[in-house]
This record gives sequence, C-alpha cells and structure tokens, in this order.
Amino acid sequence: LTTAGRNPGKAGDNAEMVRARTEFLDSGHYRRLAEHLSALVNDLTGQNGGVVIDSGCGEGYYTTICAAGNPDCVFYGIDISKNAVNHCMTRVHQAGLDNCHFAVASSFELPFPDKCTDVIISTFSPVADKEYARVLRENGRLIVVSPSPRHLFELKTVLYDKPYENKPNDYALGSFSSENEQILEYTTEICSQEMIMALFSMTPYYYKTSAAGAEKLKKLERLTVTCGFSVQTFKRTDNSSFLRQFLRFI
Repeated sequence: LTTAGRNPGKAGDNAEMVRARTEFLDSGHYRRLAEHLSALVNDLTGQNGGVVIDSGCGEGYYTTICAAGNPDCVFYGIDISKNAVNHCMTRVHQAGLDNCHFAVASSFELPFPDKCTDVIISTFSPVADKEYARVLRENGRLIVVSPSPRHLFELKTVLYDKPYENKPNDYALGSFSSENEQILEYTTEICSQEMIMALFSMTPYYYKTSAAGAEKLKKLERLTVTCGFSVQTFKRTDNSSFLRQFLRFI
C-alpha cells in the first residue's frame, strides 16, 4: 500500500529506530501528550464515537492509548515503516484492543475511500493537505502535533554550541482552516544514559549532530528536558459550499 517507488522493506524507520522510540515512549515521558490527544478525540467525536485515522502512527504508542480511551471509536493507524507497523500489532494484542487496526501505507496515498473518517491525527509526521481533505467527512477535523519552540531545548544545549528554538511549522493547508491551538509544556527528568540516547535516537538531531556533540551526550547519566507540544486543530473547508455561497452574490 506504500507510495509507488518506495520499498516497504526499507521505507521509514528501521528496526533500531523503532526499538529506541518504543523504549523511550514506554517509559512514560510523553504520556501526557497521548492522554491529551485521547481527550481531544473524545471531545471531537462525542458519545457516538467515530472513525479516526492516525497518519504516520509510528510504532503505535499514541494510537493505542487513544483507542483504549475511546472504545466507541474505530482507529486506523498507517505508517510507511513495516518495522513500526509490526510493533503496532504487538501493542494491540498486548492491550487487548479490538477497535484498532494498522497497515503499511503512505500519508500521501491513503488506502481509504473518500469522506470516510471523522478525525485525522498527525503527530510529528508529514501533513498531506489534499489527501486528508479527501478522506475527511464534512466538518471533519485534523489534529496536527508539532514541537513547541522550547521542546527539548536542554538536549540541544548539550549537542550544540548555539542551541536554537524550534520555528513554527507552516503546513500550507489550503483545504483547512485553523480552529484551535493548545500548547502542552512540562519538564521531565531522564534518569539513565540509555534512555537519554533512546530519546536522541528518535529525534532529527540524531542525523545532524557532530560526533563531538554526541559524545558529550553519551557522558550524561541524567538530563531534565522540556517537553513542549503544539496541538493544532484544523477544520476541513468545504470549498463547494463556499462556491455556492459566492455564486449567490454575483
């Protein structure tokens, strides 16, 4: 189901990266974000539940917590990494969930029909504007999670001589209108060198840090970091409805 030209055996996170992410997330440092997303899904879908797609779900940490917290919803997680999706299924079986399903697929060619879902979640993943608009129902919602300016700033002070704040992401969402943004921010203490390196391995800094910077990090046994998340909610724009309203006045 992946995009043409991508080898599903090699695309996305490899087995080592999935292990690092699983180890760190299962330690609970980002649990508050997962619970925040679960509550937000509940607010958006209501008592009757709905269909939720977690696009770029990784190894399924957020998907399964949201599914457990919203048993009346049906969740579909997709990721281009076969290694990650294999671990998603392990999570489902361990949690005993029957409302959570996964597939190896691309966010830019979703294996879903038009207007079939109520909510799409994208957590630290690429955002596919037109494809998300295609599968969302009228009045559907898109939740996008990205780093806040101070996210992991303390980690960057170790890695770089001149640490920098994260810049806001511009997703160029022509098919959506912004509805709400919430900043979730707190500090957490990482109490082992292994866990510090697991966090490092699951960030983009892993690929652009010098060997000297990585060596400094390897010497640490404890590190207190800021966990900062921007949780944005977007509403699908019904362009056809807008056009009808426009034509009435010309």
